Amino acid sequence: MATLGLIGSGHIGSTLARLAVDAGLDVVLSNSRGPQTLCDLVAELGPHARAATPAQAAAAGDWVVVTIPVGAIGAVPRQPLVGKTVIDTGNYFAPRDGAIPELDAQELTDSEVLQRHLAGAHVVKAFNNINYHHLRDLPRPVDAADRTALPIAGNDPDAKKQAAELLSLLGYDAVDLGPLSESWRSQPGTPAFCAPYALSKDDQYLGQPAAPASAAEIRAALASARRSHVVAFNQLTTYPGA
Repeated sequence: MATLGLIGSGHIGSTLARLAVDAGLDVVLSNSRGPQTLCDLVAELGPHARAATPAQAAAAGDWVVVTIPVGAIGAVPRQPLVGKTVIDTGNYFAPRDGAIPELDAQELTDSEVLQRHLAGAHVVKAFNNINYHHLRDLPRPVDAADRTALPIAGNDPDAKKQAAELLSLLGYDAVDLGPLSESWRSQPGTPAFCAPYALSKDDQYLGQPAAPASAAEIRAALASARRSHVVAFNQLTTYPGA
C-alpha cells in the first residue's frame, strides 16, 4: 500500500491525511512538537495512520507533503527526501514568516527556496491555493462531471506526474501551470487563490459552501494573475488563511 508522509499536520496537513486514508493510503504524520501531540488525530484516522518525527515521515512517504510556514523551511530534513517527490503547500507571508529578501524582491518563489534547500528532491507546488474547508468538501470520483481542478507547478516532469497521480487519488484533477518560477500565479492575492472554490467573496477563506472549479476556470484564473496581486497581499498585517 502506498504511503503519504506529512511534514506538518495543521489544517491542510490533517485534511490531506483524512483524504488519503479515505483513498486507501497509509499516512505518516509529523509536526514540530513531536509525535505525542498527534495522538488524537491518529486515533481519529484509524489503523492506516501513525505519528512520527519529520525525518521518519519523510523516509516513509512515497509522496511527502511539506505543509509548514515558509519561515520554517530550514527545518525540513534533507537526506530522507533525496530522490522523492515533495509537495509544497506553503505560501510566503512576510508578517508571519519573517522577511525573506529573495522573496520580497521576487527573485525566487517560495517553492524555489524549498527546492534549493532540498537539492536532491523534486519539489512540486500544490494544495496551496485552496482553504482546508473546501479541500475537504470538493473531492469527486475520476469520472464526475463536477470534478475540481487544482494547479501544480514543478521543474521535473516525472515529479509533476506523480503529484497529479496523488491529486487524482484524493479526488482532484491537476492543472500544470509550469515550472516553480511560475508558482506565484496560484499564491495569495491572485485570482486562483481560494476564490474559484467559493460561492461568494465572503466564503473564499472561511469556507462554506464549496464550489467546484473546472480546469478551464483554473487556467483562466492563473492566466490573469499579476505579481502585483502577491505584493499587495504581503502588505496585509494578518493572514486570512487558506
